[in-house]
Amino acid sequence: QVHLVESGGGLVQAGGSLKLTCSASGLTFINYAMGWFRQAPGKEREFVAAIAWRGMSLHFRDSVRDRFTIWRDNTRDTVYLQMTNLKPDDTAVYYCAAKYARKEHISVVTGRGYTYFGQGTQVTVSS
Repeated sequence: QVHLVESGGGLVQAGGSLKLTCSASGLTFINYAMGWFRQAPGKEREFVAAIAWRGMSLHFRDSVRDRFTIWRDNTRDTVYLQMTNLKPDDTAVYYCAAKYARKEHISVVTGRGYTYFGQGTQVTVSS
């Protein structure tokens, strides 16, 4: 059974930073592209960032491109999201996601086609 467990959320002031961690189990991690999504109260879940299996292909939503970084450690079955210069609009529950994709290509690092999602971690940015 696949488990994706997010951690690292919390309350931070605007301009601050947080690092989210997603630990995966029950799958062969290197075979999967990994993504981060978020859902704010009253809004639909939206794509944040994605990384392909070997970490060379990345993609971000425009509003976070210059502030967030994604990377993965395939030896630890873990993917990370470093968030800097956080804004109140970044407040949401952040979810880790996985989809089977053994290739490095821009077509892989999109917000579509994810099979597995974690339970989420709350990020709250105060103004």
